[in-house]
Amino acid sequence: MKKFLLDIIKSLIRRLAQKTIQKYDPGIIAITGSVGKTSTKMAIYSVLQGVRKVRVAHGNFNNEIGVPLTILGDWNESGGAWFWCKVIISSLWKLIIPSEYPEILILEYAIDRPGDMKYLLDIAKPQIGIITAIGDVPVHVEYFLNKDALVREKSRLIEYIPVHGFAILNADDSVVMNMKEHTRAHIMTFGFSEKSEVRITNFEHRYIDGKPVGVLFKLNYGGSFVPVRIDGIFSKAQIYACGAATAIGLMFGLNLVRIAENLQGYKAIRGRMNVVKGIKDTIILDDSYNAAPLAMWNAIQTLGEIKAKRRVAILGDMLEIGKYSLEVHEAIGERIAEYADYLITVGPRARFIGDSAIRHGLSEKKVVGFERAENAIEPVVDLIRKDDVILIKGSHSIGLERVVERISEVYNKTI
Repeated sequence: MKKFLLDIIKSLIRRLAQKTIQKYDPGIIAITGSVGKTSTKMAIYSVLQGVRKVRVAHGNFNNEIGVPLTILGDWNESGGAWFWCKVIISSLWKLIIPSEYPEILILEYAIDRPGDMKYLLDIAKPQIGIITAIGDVPVHVEYFLNKDALVREKSRLIEYIPVHGFAILNADDSVVMNMKEHTRAHIMTFGFSEKSEVRITNFEHRYIDGKPVGVLFKLNYGGSFVPVRIDGIFSKAQIYACGAATAIGLMFGLNLVRIAENLQGYKAIRGRMNVVKGIKDTIILDDSYNAAPLAMWNAIQTLGEIKAKRRVAILGDMLEIGKYSLEVHEAIGERIAEYADYLITVGPRARFIGDSAIRHGLSEKKVVGFERAENAIEPVVDLIRKDDVILIKGSHSIGLERVVERISEVYNKTI
């Protein structure tokens, strides 16, 4: 019965969203990829906010329920009979009585299974599509025949863009660049490599009194460049998001100076490589929300790039990668052995990270594995020392946000 009612709601809000798009005809920017979707949508929002009337998808509103809800209103929650009544009544009212509506919708299209992209595109076809990054082993690949099938599903986003629209592609990801064969739209690229139209150069971390506080880099386009300083972000993945957002800003007539100014308002989202002040005067790189293989790789690179007396990695399972699981976890172990002074793993699959790290040179005394996040909390508290930089990352269901909460300074001031 519950599934039956949910199916009715999904069908109803899908139809209402389609009718809303037809009535108000907003510009639609859609984002997909294996990593970086949320960071990219927030960077774009920072660039366009104040320039146009924009609505951005909240949180993880990126599926067959979240996308219609974003179209229908500025909802940031879902669930419950009263909630759905409010959504349906307000949506019908806006279809009958003309109301204020955003000029631009920034939507995130998450693809978990075959057919997901077509479902979302049938609701809202974008004029601009962005592919962030895919990597060698995309998350959710276990639900597809193979990696190529998943890549093909994601590429449908830019296949549906009209000839006068734009496909914005990550020039540093060969899988993404190969997708250009699937679109008739204008193509614009971003990245660190020389072939990027919007190119990022001179990337470095900024420090005050030896503590990392943010990043510096340059945005280059059409023979011009502008320096950018953003506090509170540290990962190259977040800088890629700024590159994609710059491409959007240029399309909407902004110059590099204005784009750089607007990007200063870009903030990391909780659990997505945001920086938290930890107990014992430590710094926490909180990337605990989820963990695709490429995102894990990028997070480890960030840990290695930041200056620190000691680097501690707390890594959990990477889920939904099917037959690639052992191979990918072992590759991460090899990688983390280069950068971490201490490694704590959480979850049965993450033990392969620890075993591989030991084989590649990290002392066995500096690697500890736990089955569950709650078992790791107090050992982590005992381990960390003043000025440690601590990376925390794993798939959402592993629950590493509980470790973040326990060792964050804010949490400990409330108990």
